[in-house]
Amino acid sequence: MSSENRWLSLALSFALACFAVPPPAAAQEPAAAPQNPAPRAKDGKLLFGTAAALRLARVSSPRISPDGARIAYLVATAEMPKNQPGKSVTQLWVVPAAGPASAARQYTRGDKSVSNVAWSPDGKLLAFTIAGEQAPAAVDRASEAQVWFIYADGGEPWQVTRHKGGVRSFEFSPDGKTLLLVAAEPETAEEEQRKKDHDDPMVIDRHLRLAQLWTWDVASGAEKQLTHETDYDVIDPRWSPDGARVAYTLRPSTRILDPVQTSVWVLDVAGGHARKLADAPAHSHTARWSPDGKSIAYLGFDGGPGPAQTNLYVVAAAGGPPRKLGASFALDAGAPVWSPDGARIFFSTDSRQSLAIFSADVASGDVRQLTDTPGVLALDEISRGGVAVGTWTDPEHPAEVFRSDIGFQAIDRVTGQNAWLADYALGSTEVITWKNAKDGTEIDGIVTKPVDYDPTRKYPFLLNPHGGPTGASLLSFNPQEQIFAANGYLVLEPNFRGSTGRGLRFAAANENDWGGGDFQDDMSGVDAVVARGWADPGRMGAVGWSYGGYMTLWIDTQTDRFKAISPGAGLSDLYSMYSETDSHRYLAAFFGMKSPWENFDQYWAHSPMKFVGNVKTPTLILGGQADIRVPIPQAEEFYRALFERGVPVEFVMYPRENHGFVEPRHIQDRWQRYLVFFGRYLANPPVTEPEAAVRRLSADLPAAR
Repeated sequence: MSSENRWLSLALSFALACFAVPPPAAAQEPAAAPQNPAPRAKDGKLLFGTAAALRLARVSSPRISPDGARIAYLVATAEMPKNQPGKSVTQLWVVPAAGPASAARQYTRGDKSVSNVAWSPDGKLLAFTIAGEQAPAAVDRASEAQVWFIYADGGEPWQVTRHKGGVRSFEFSPDGKTLLLVAAEPETAEEEQRKKDHDDPMVIDRHLRLAQLWTWDVASGAEKQLTHETDYDVIDPRWSPDGARVAYTLRPSTRILDPVQTSVWVLDVAGGHARKLADAPAHSHTARWSPDGKSIAYLGFDGGPGPAQTNLYVVAAAGGPPRKLGASFALDAGAPVWSPDGARIFFSTDSRQSLAIFSADVASGDVRQLTDTPGVLALDEISRGGVAVGTWTDPEHPAEVFRSDIGFQAIDRVTGQNAWLADYALGSTEVITWKNAKDGTEIDGIVTKPVDYDPTRKYPFLLNPHGGPTGASLLSFNPQEQIFAANGYLVLEPNFRGSTGRGLRFAAANENDWGGGDFQDDMSGVDAVVARGWADPGRMGAVGWSYGGYMTLWIDTQTDRFKAISPGAGLSDLYSMYSETDSHRYLAAFFGMKSPWENFDQYWAHSPMKFVGNVKTPTLILGGQADIRVPIPQAEEFYRALFERGVPVEFVMYPRENHGFVEPRHIQDRWQRYLVFFGRYLANPPVTEPEAAVRRLSADLPAAR
């Protein structure tokens, strides 16, 4: 994956995603009844509306059994019971590694989500955690996640850990007798009582509950704390093959405002002594032991917290200077996965619009690309027998589990959680390239065409810039774009400068230039689509989330070419954003690592609020009330300015939602509002949604003022 995607998990960086990825719904029944009769394409297939999008099952986290015969994986579905808040529920499934998909079995049921799946070393058990607030009554404290076991052949699961405060993640020891837990130190009796009494003022940047390492004896239930860090979270621990040591990453807490310094450490479990694995590069993480335990591969980069190339390193487990693999490799390295013989290290990373698998020769350091199929191929594990597993998605297929040998010549899908999608017509996709009209930089992007596309017609058009900005639009199944395609839109997702998949120079090309070159990249892409005769220049809109929300806010202030614009979770005032967000250091990385009070002119010059007086375009602003990445005041500032100036504007705030939405009804409402809003201003009424929903949301649209 890209350096930014990994940085998110390590340093609370600014960009969660291009836009919220919806939790999928149960495959058995649609989340909401479609119109009657159901709208269909010319070939008789159903059109893909928001109800169908909420049926999608999201497949993740494949784990192969020690003998390579079976694969455990997670399937998330959305539930929308009447008179109750909707939610996403994740269940455990198991499928034979050789398939067929019809042999897959669901191992857990009910309304409790599971995560952190692992096989016991002997392959007789599967372990997982049950999400805290959804834990069964048998859990000691209903707000805690604990580790549960289930037999590999199925049956009833049982609770194993009872760690006060809950378990964040875990790993089996090589002999299967001990669990390594990542968990916070339990609250003291005084802290618990103060919470019960609601005597709970929060002192910002103080009294942080940091993650530590613990061992849990499976037979006796005895636990032992291994680390006692005061300023760092302990994350991503891995046992050495002999069970004597643990490699883990230290991540500075949010209280430390200096540039983030992640580092890999190795702990002697018996003696308790910990040492830093390597002094360089500046930031190291994601450590993985070689099969013989003599070496450790890890990821590292210099600079940050903004764009920086993530490289693959190998170092002797006993210590010494690290060795960088792929000296001339220009892309980011992904999480390392060792070959069974220890001669190669495999990883996935984004290359242009795809996520491909690469291998690094440990002896020579040479890196080569192994897959080139368009799509997103994410490698998770390789068994001792050389069976590779991961997930694979492309624009026509949601993610499913794949298996392959480590030559990766044949990629076989072994699950079919979304087989019902064959009944639906989908929009086709195409990668196009163009040149920035001002400086000639080559840019590419993904075009999704309407269902029943006719090359002699011009279509209502939507520009959809991705989030980040350090990210990319990839050739994966995109339910939002397919909803637009089913409703007759042509959509462009540009990978403007600042995107990943083209090396560090391109990823860093928008530093000190937000709304400059990237805006011109986007608008040149619009010109390219219009020049091809695909888009109707009189019916164009723009929609984006996170940095895509910033870009659509910026577009709103810089051009009147669009008839309607919808910014979501967008940054309107970079000065105030710096102090409001949880990722201020990431924001500062794009402005010389200076705060706005040290660099006011730059922050203000790139803030849409500076130019809000230019806006005349009807605007739909969306945001989550609990968003800590792009807090809701950013939307409120822009809305108030447009409202008082008489610009047609609608502002929708979603209770309880953070940066990425999780409640299915909110996700569906957002999609439907897009269809109704753009349907009015681009003269393209929705065709996939129930008439009652369209009428209700149409009534919310502002009248011209």
